[in-house]
This record gives sequence, C-alpha cells and structure tokens, in this order.
Amino acid sequence: MTDTIALSGIVATTPRPIAASDDLKITTFRLASAQRRFDKGRDRWVDGETNWYTVTTFRQLASNVLGSVVKGDRVVVTGRLRIRDWANGEKSGTNVDVEADSVGHDLAWGTTTFTRVLSSSNPSADDHSAHSGADTFPPSAETRPVDDGDDSVFGAPSPASEPEFESSEARTPF
Repeated sequence: MTDTIALSGIVATTPRPIAASDDLKITTFRLASAQRRFDKGRDRWVDGETNWYTVTTFRQLASNVLGSVVKGDRVVVTGRLRIRDWANGEKSGTNVDVEADSVGHDLAWGTTTFTRVLSSSNPSADDHSAHSGADTFPPSAETRPVDDGDDSVFGAPSPASEPEFESSEARTPF
C-alpha cells in the first residue's frame, strides 16, 4: 500500500543517522501525532489517541533534518505511507512508516529561521554553517542565510504594514 500523507506531531525520538553508503544519507525519527478536539461537556480541548509513525528521510533532506530537528519539536511531515505487518517468532505487529518528501517546523506553535543549503564542492572557511556536528554525515554543502534585503518578495507586506498582536490570544494555535 502506497499513499501520500501529511502529518503534524511531536518528534518523539532524537533524529539519528542510519549507516548507508557514502552516496545515500538516511535519517530516521519517531513521530507522535494526536488529534485534538474540543469537548463541549468539559469546555476544553482534549487529546485523542496518539498515532505513532517512523519517519525516514533520504539524501539532502536527511542531512537537513539531522541539523535542524530535535526531540520535542513540533513538525509537519509529508511523504509516502508504508504499512507493513511483521512477525518474529511469537511476536508480531504492524509498522507504520513514512518515507518523507518534506519535513518542517509547525509554525502554529513557534517560529524558526530558514537557512538555504547551497551545493558547493569548495566551502570557504569563513562561511557560517548550520551543521551541528552531532551527526556522522560528512559536510557536503555550505549554508548561507537567504537575505537579499527585498522585503517585497512574493508580495509580502513590509514590516511597517505588518499587523501587531494586541493580546497573546491572537497568537494561540487552534
């Protein structure tokens, strides 16, 4: 069974690199995703059942996840759903895996800073790097913040015209 899925949830394990060939980088982590609903009887939001997924990322996405995502982060993941039954002696179960196409922080819960990764065979020593050094992947690209000084990209309002929030309620996620 192969389906595309979009999930939001909490990173439940520290993303870790998996030993693969030099040409293929793989990073994996567990994602806990619970649906929330408003309980009118209790007059508050309640969590539903938690679904657990193993998220696997490949190539540049694997490197970027390893350098950007940590346990406890709220993320959004899109990818291909893989459901597999398994048996090992007397034990059996079902694995629910997502081969991710994209992973990003869930901005309903906080902010993040984006750093574009540019391919380069010769990164210079004075370049700033978002690489945390906590992984086993060799650096394969240099990173540079994307800031061309143009605040009108894609018709975005300039900082002077951005609305100001008067209360914290205006920023509370649903």
